[in-house]
Amino acid sequence: MTGTLVLAGTPIGDIADAPPRLAEELAGADVVAAEDTRRLRRLTQALGVTPKGRVVSYFEGNESARTPELVQELVGGARVLLVTDAGMPSVSDPGYRLVAAAVEQDIRVTAVPGPSAVLTALALSGLPVDRFCFEGFLPRKAGERLSRLREVEAERRTLVYFEAPHRLDDTLAAMAEVFGADRRAAVCRELTKTYEEVRRGPLAQLARWAAEGVRGEITVVVEGAPETGPEELDAAELVRRVRVREEAGERRKEAIAAVAVEAGLPKRVVFDAVVAAKRGGE
Repeated sequence: MTGTLVLAGTPIGDIADAPPRLAEELAGADVVAAEDTRRLRRLTQALGVTPKGRVVSYFEGNESARTPELVQELVGGARVLLVTDAGMPSVSDPGYRLVAAAVEQDIRVTAVPGPSAVLTALALSGLPVDRFCFEGFLPRKAGERLSRLREVEAERRTLVYFEAPHRLDDTLAAMAEVFGADRRAAVCRELTKTYEEVRRGPLAQLARWAAEGVRGEITVVVEGAPETGPEELDAAELVRRVRVREEAGERRKEAIAAVAVEAGLPKRVVFDAVVAAKRGGE
């Protein structure tokens, strides 16, 4: 019989949030694959657990190379426990490649549910929670970041992002530029830890606050786009919006499609406006 892959959620701050099953799995697994073996050691000491199985590292740098090795362990009948530094493996953390490879081999995959920065921040934000989407980390380069944000500027669902503290002010400023200065948002810092803080307000206001310097683990929750009817835009405005998107790195075809969605118009109308502008030498 093949083994079982167990994805184990770990505390995002307060060690008391560790689910009881986590200690059981750590003690009984044949192999424990950890994003950081030093942090795993601190976790097991805090829980009073000594893993009986082999402990190996499994992080972004060796994920591709180590996945086949762990799959072989699973094929041989081992119970492999995957833990990351905080939260759920595979969600902006190592794990997806191993899960996909295990599924390909018809190996059972299960989970020990645990704390989640995404859901915790969403619940604390005070923003609508009935529909949301998780966007992970934005690109580091300014142009790519703007382009990614423009892809979801008309998204009606609440948006959730992770961000590094030293890039938070730039990210919030870019969000204010794309989504609008008054779009509501919440910055959740150091969730469940001693210095937990949730800042709520318009994006422009939060960007000014973040410019003073912010520390810790950051999750940003942004209100979805308001419901509006189709915009009444003239040809010149349609062309301008397409050019803005092109300058941000989008291909013309994608820019035309996005502007058509924004304006509630057929793509052909926007395409014709761009062609007419080009012929007119504008």
